[in-house]
Amino acid sequence: MKHISIKQPYPRFLENKTRMTIEGKRYRLGNKSHPFNFLYEQRGIHAVLAAMGLIHFPTEVSRINERVKELFDEVEDGYVYIIKNPAWKGWVKVGMAIDAFDRTNAFQTGSPFRDYILVDKSYFEDRRAAEKLVHQQLQPLAKERNGEWFRVTTNVAVKVLNETYFGSNFDVAV
Repeated sequence: MKHISIKQPYPRFLENKTRMTIEGKRYRLGNKSHPFNFLYEQRGIHAVLAAMGLIHFPTEVSRINERVKELFDEVEDGYVYIIKNPAWKGWVKVGMAIDAFDRTNAFQTGSPFRDYILVDKSYFEDRRAAEKLVHQQLQPLAKERNGEWFRVTTNVAVKVLNETYFGSNFDVAV
């Protein structure tokens, strides 16, 4: 039997992974008995690699999602928000979003009680920089911190957010 050389721009190890053993016999692509041979002859090696789950071709949905993420990253303005949940008494989350209400609703899907509360929000031309500043100002006032979650009173968090928004530099009483 004549060996058909597969010359495509992909790693050689992927071709080796397409080899199949059926009833003790080893088959490679190009062999008429290989289960994916018809696909190989009709659409080529990349179709076989994708059908076998060895490579991933971006789908239209993944391309759209990628573009949405790019557009989201281009938008600098938005809100810095404070949310809380009664299940974690004494903890608040300080985050950023283009739409604070939408972001809060996204959190609701993770709670069977839909009990996240948007405490406050402020609009900034550069939401990333503002969020970073609020985090830096809250850090020394918090008893604990876990990512964007701070163990501070709601009043302290709101005061720090408002001071950042209005540009005040006076101390926050704990």
